[in-house]
Amino acid sequence: MSDASQEGAAAAAPGPSAPSWAVPTSPDPRRWWGLVVIAIAQLMVVLDATIVNIALPSAQRDLGISDANRQWVITAYTLAFGGLLLLGGRIADLVGRKRTFMIGLVGFAVASGLGGAATGAGLLFGARALQGAFAALLAPSALSLLTTTFTIGKERSKAFGIYGAIAGGGAAIGLMAGGLLTEYLTWRWCLYVNVPVAVIAFAGAAVFLRDKPERDRVHLDVPGVLLGCGGLVAIVYACSEAQPRGWGDGLVVGLLAGGVLLLSVFAWWQTRARHPLLPLHIVQNRNRGGAFLTMGLAVIALFGMFLFMTYYLQTVLGYSPVKTGLAFLPMVAAIVVGSTQISARLLHRIPPRFLMVPGALLAAVGLFTLRFLTAAPAYVSHVLPAMLLVGLGMGLTFMPVMATATSGVAPHDSGVTSATVNTAQQVGGSIGTALLNTIATSTSATFIASRLAAAARQTTGPGLTPAVRDGIVKSGVVHGFTVAIGVGSAIMLLAALVAGLMVNGRAPKQGPMPAADSAESADAAV
Repeated sequence: MSDASQEGAAAAAPGPSAPSWAVPTSPDPRRWWGLVVIAIAQLMVVLDATIVNIALPSAQRDLGISDANRQWVITAYTLAFGGLLLLGGRIADLVGRKRTFMIGLVGFAVASGLGGAATGAGLLFGARALQGAFAALLAPSALSLLTTTFTIGKERSKAFGIYGAIAGGGAAIGLMAGGLLTEYLTWRWCLYVNVPVAVIAFAGAAVFLRDKPERDRVHLDVPGVLLGCGGLVAIVYACSEAQPRGWGDGLVVGLLAGGVLLLSVFAWWQTRARHPLLPLHIVQNRNRGGAFLTMGLAVIALFGMFLFMTYYLQTVLGYSPVKTGLAFLPMVAAIVVGSTQISARLLHRIPPRFLMVPGALLAAVGLFTLRFLTAAPAYVSHVLPAMLLVGLGMGLTFMPVMATATSGVAPHDSGVTSATVNTAQQVGGSIGTALLNTIATSTSATFIASRLAAAARQTTGPGLTPAVRDGIVKSGVVHGFTVAIGVGSAIMLLAALVAGLMVNGRAPKQGPMPAADSAESADAAV
């Protein structure tokens, strides 16, 4: 089916044969308060992936966690979150989006309380994994509630603008919150803070969120769950282990190969399953598939930047945790402006790729600017302009990506579609952190070794002074950061190319979102 014919079908008003969910209904007057609830919950999930980063050194000292095991504070969360997202999305379709949302909030709060009260490393790791598991319920149900609540052009654009700002800025907000809580309270409050937030969101969900029951019964594809979730867990775990072990390690290679094999079998099974976990028409749609791929590539590029700039500001420039968090504030402001004041105003007027491509290009330029960092203080001259460019680019990109990825999906598939968007984020973040960190550390090690050897050959005295040695080490660390961020800039350019070539949909119509999925069977032909 041609793109033009699809668009023509999508623009048609729902007739008597249209499914009941596609017929326009009067908007819920409480929907904007519902958006506030969804936004609070989504912010909690997104920032929890980074809020403990700044607190990690304190937690490590307090609980006696070894250097080899400290990564599990982060990895346990991302592994459970990324690996279980598809299952969480289908559970939302099976038992109801609002119910799944509220269960996710309760479980996330309990897991956060356990983590904050942890008396040993094992309990903290387990609590973080439990957080990730409930986040896998919470995130897709939140996005699918947003998708089914806001169906009219301008309102949908505004709602997704706010959601896109949270998705793009959550990591940076997490760094700021982590710095403030760690410096003025204790690292435990980086976890405890989720409890009152979840309670507020739960009360708001009970009052303001509305979920329409579906007539069609959704079935759970058990073989698909085992294959899909197993493949995602293997890939996310391999990426996390690539940081300490290296990409050529046997375990890493084996996990990657096993994960790819499981996902290949999963894709084959989805073509034969009576009730597939991930109906393939969701990812075979050209615009939706392009949005998923753009999201994954953009996050690969960005997560490395968050990691490197945190270390640059603290270890090279000597910033405190609070000052480090505040240094990210301009980027958060730029994300909000890009999402709510530019993307949200233009999405219903212009095709989504006219926002995605310039946004990804701006972010790529901002990342490339960081290639010129040195060990000398350079926040105002280099870091601040780069953060503003990256933030504005993220705001322009993430909002239309999410709106495009979830547009025209039948409600009984909205949960798994939303889960796929979140999966692209989580897998992209895991790959990006591991890949770029490996590049940075190996480049730094080579640079430092060669410079120390050269300096030793030129020294006629008793040896290198500590000041000279420290200067070489700092320069080497920054050099590794800049090389890895340069690779991230190239990956962001690839995201712009993918968005420009694959996402060819027109601007959404002003009326209610059409029943595009009534013709989803034809999408696979695109």
